[in-house]
Amino acid sequence: MKKNYDLIIKNGNVISHHGELLTDIAIKNGKIIDLGNLDKDYSASCFDAKGLTVLPGLIDTQVHFREPGFEQAEDLESGTKGAVLGGITGIFEMPNTNPPTDTKENLNIKIDLAEKKSWCNYAFYVGATKKNIDYLNELEKSPGCCGVKIFMGASTGNLLVPDDKNLEKILSNVSRRVAVHCEDNELLEERKHLKGNKPHNHPIWRDEETAFKATKRLLNIARKLNKRVHVLHITTAKEIELLKSYKDIATVEVTPQHLTLYSPNCYDRLGTYAQMNPPIRSSDNMLGLIKAVKQGVVDIIGSDHAPHTKENKEKAYPFSPSGMPGVQTIVPMMLDHVSQGNLSIFTLVDLMSYGPAKIFGLINKGRIAVGYDADLTIVDLNAKKTISNQWIVSKCGWTQFDNFKVRGWPIATIINGSFVMKDGDLLSKPKNKQFKFFETQNI
Repeated sequence: MKKNYDLIIKNGNVISHHGELLTDIAIKNGKIIDLGNLDKDYSASCFDAKGLTVLPGLIDTQVHFREPGFEQAEDLESGTKGAVLGGITGIFEMPNTNPPTDTKENLNIKIDLAEKKSWCNYAFYVGATKKNIDYLNELEKSPGCCGVKIFMGASTGNLLVPDDKNLEKILSNVSRRVAVHCEDNELLEERKHLKGNKPHNHPIWRDEETAFKATKRLLNIARKLNKRVHVLHITTAKEIELLKSYKDIATVEVTPQHLTLYSPNCYDRLGTYAQMNPPIRSSDNMLGLIKAVKQGVVDIIGSDHAPHTKENKEKAYPFSPSGMPGVQTIVPMMLDHVSQGNLSIFTLVDLMSYGPAKIFGLINKGRIAVGYDADLTIVDLNAKKTISNQWIVSKCGWTQFDNFKVRGWPIATIINGSFVMKDGDLLSKPKNKQFKFFETQNI
């Protein structure tokens, strides 16, 4: 009998742009080529997904994999292993490495590393600086680039654009959507005396106003220039209210940390392990973000995976670095939010698959549809598990969600038609991993 398919996923509850449907998926040469009631005898391989939910491949659009320069905390291999173990099929990686991703040469260094090391699809942000403004438009259109990233406030690394003059120059010189870390650097400098000596002071020093002021400045400039921006890791209900009026130009990201943890509880329990930028804030802000997800104000959920070694995280505050891991835990944490009723499984797909593909112009990603790439995240919505440090494969070896009991778990990760993870086991690295975008030169 002729084998028309490489793989059939049978009996799965498929979540697609059509809705929810019990159907089979046929895959050949890395593409979805048929949907319906399919005969497994026509396929070289078959996976029975009965009782499981099949999602279009979930994407984490904000990770820091630390390579090159800080490989003691993470590298592209360990980071992407964590991604696929957690059900993620692709990542956008941030530029604050050493050297930073601020030139074509440095971008190509990362691409070469990812071709050898990555377990999932990838693209890299290029970092905006005062020195590379004139050629950012060329750089942002390079193959393997997902866009430009701006740090308005000092965080981890050396990339910083704190002033409106250069912010306006950057936005004027680019054409793609720009991702921005919004904290007002002038306010951060003025408030340094409030750091104190305990992590509970972190959200006092980097208060709500430092975030709100930067976000407002960005939105005003973007509106003036009619430019598209993506505002990263929003932490305050006040910012959400502002962003509601800028949906024509601004997309919004929140993290599982800010939807789950709150102060002072998290600092009581985790100490400096709860330290990140922008900070974990009050329960009122957390509830405001959950409401924003329910109302559709939020466009993307990203992990802001930013690991540090235990040795560094356990330094006395404020000498401890900011950042938490998250790429391996984002899917189970968000599935647990689904189980709590904070969002539907359809909204999760919108925020982590269809939304990223549409917002950033990914080619053939984000949907379970004939002709699209066969990237699939298969989950058990009813599985009850406990997240533990022992499960984490990141070099940092810890998670802020250690001992969290969740409902919902990734069972398999399929990338470009091949199983990369199944039942918690890593199988083999996929081929053709570089994301392609409508706005770059590699279409």
